[in-house]
Amino acid sequence: MKNPLLGIGITGSVLAALCCLTPLLPWVLGGLGLTGVLGLVYRDAVLLPVLAFFLLLVGLALWRKRRR
Repeated sequence: MKNPLLGIGITGSVLAALCCLTPLLPWVLGGLGLTGVLGLVYRDAVLLPVLAFFLLLVGLALWRKRRR
């Protein structure tokens, strides 16, 4: 991929959406032995802003690509 900003944005958006909509995050944190962090991270107050940030990153990358 020529635009790494777009790749990071898309990957982050997909992962954040999967963590918001599925129990993927508890499985991963449980597998890593980090279930104590689960109460802090697995909330909409954390996951939705992360999703919004990555979607804005995708928008910025597409805007910069179109502008060239």
